[in-house]
Amino acid sequence: MGERVYCTYIVANRSHTLYIGVSGSLLKRVFEHKQRKHEGFFAMYNCNRLVWFERHMSPEGAIAREKQLEGAASKEEDCFDREEQSYKIDLSEGWYAVDPTIDKEGLPLCPR
Repeated sequence: MGERVYCTYIVANRSHTLYIGVSGSLLKRVFEHKQRKHEGFFAMYNCNRLVWFERHMSPEGAIAREKQLEGAASKEEDCFDREEQSYKIDLSEGWYAVDPTIDKEGLPLCPR
């Protein structure tokens, strides 16, 4: 069985509001963001587009990186160029057989 991989990730909305998180299952967590499975900051601001992620071999490494990025973001350091083209691309596009923003009747679960 393969080693567990942990990811530090950033999801954003169309206005480039960022949410920084850590997950042991990036596919599941991004799907939850798209479905708004949990209440809170990312749901309130519709941060559902995966714009960056980094793999780590330990949860401690992933959490340390998350804290580093959150500190930089809170200080508005230049490590986040929110106008950069990469923040306009959803890296998770095409990951799911079904569009997670569409319900069983084909109706959008949330406005795009």
